[in-house]
Amino acid sequence: MPEELANCSVCCCTTTSKIFMVVFMISLILAILFGNLLTLAVVVGTKHFHTPQGYLKASLAVADLAVGIFVVPVSVYAEVSLMIYNSMPEWTARNSQSTPLHPCNFIGPVFAGCTLVSITTIFLLTIERSIAVLRPLHKESVITKKRTSILIVFSWMGSFFLAISPLVFSDEIALEYNPCSRMCNYALGSAEFPSQAWNILLLFPAFDFTLLGGTIVINIISLTTIRQHSKRRKHLAETESQSSTKPTFSDIKAAKTIGTLTLAFTASFTPIAVFVVGNVLGNEWCNFAFFAFWILTSNSCCNVIIYGVRDQKFRSRAYQLLISAQLNTAPKKTEYENTVNGGKENEEVVKQT
Repeated sequence: MPEELANCSVCCCTTTSKIFMVVFMISLILAILFGNLLTLAVVVGTKHFHTPQGYLKASLAVADLAVGIFVVPVSVYAEVSLMIYNSMPEWTARNSQSTPLHPCNFIGPVFAGCTLVSITTIFLLTIERSIAVLRPLHKESVITKKRTSILIVFSWMGSFFLAISPLVFSDEIALEYNPCSRMCNYALGSAEFPSQAWNILLLFPAFDFTLLGGTIVINIISLTTIRQHSKRRKHLAETESQSSTKPTFSDIKAAKTIGTLTLAFTASFTPIAVFVVGNVLGNEWCNFAFFAFWILTSNSCCNVIIYGVRDQKFRSRAYQLLISAQLNTAPKKTEYENTVNGGKENEEVVKQT
């Protein structure tokens, strides 16, 4: 029995499960591409969304799009090779230390970097909404497009620096195609278990949960403020001067949307953090690794669903774009066809008269 079959996760040990896994991966690619391209089309093509919040949503969509373009297709290629030839590509049997042009040298940092970009972007979205809710009079002066653009650039640079830091600061860490997760993951380059090398990998869950924890706390504060404001509105009729110091209805809806994004991402990322900590403690958890990594990957197609459900303006604009695209792709009659049909109609009128 081939080595990759002996060490396979629950998803890929039988022919049926292999086929199901490939279909799932391809469907996920299509969902990621469709959802995030639609998000970019709405944000870039609609003046209403040319705001700091829109910039951040576009950044989040680009990060998710990169996962669908680069990360998942590599897994599809490896799994299709396994399904057709009953053996994995040669590079999957070696790590990046023994193969300089290993595909995981690129795919691993891209996946880790895009995940970190998603976390930092959700954190920035939460900060932006909290200012709009807690300090509505200062929103326009504090949150500007220029400052948001600078923060987006720094979030991408910082995230990808952190993604490659295990490879830069440790010679014992490599990248490999993991037979359990069916993805490119960080791993030890040798068979030993040096605690110092694994401690470097703990940077990921430590950084991620620090940001996620702060994001959750800020969301709780914002949602508590919104709830208190809603109670006041039930008991008091607001004057114009009062309403100017309160968050607008759109700010409240946006804050709830970002809260939903935070909840969804936290739920999808938590299994990965548990898996990394478990690996540091010496646990392999093969089947758990598969579900953990692909739950996180599936989150890349969820944001457009959240926007569509929570944001009525986004939903309306996305619907308009889809309808216009459908009309543009519908077959149109050529001038010749119209002339011929018109001539036939004229002949029928003459015959009737």
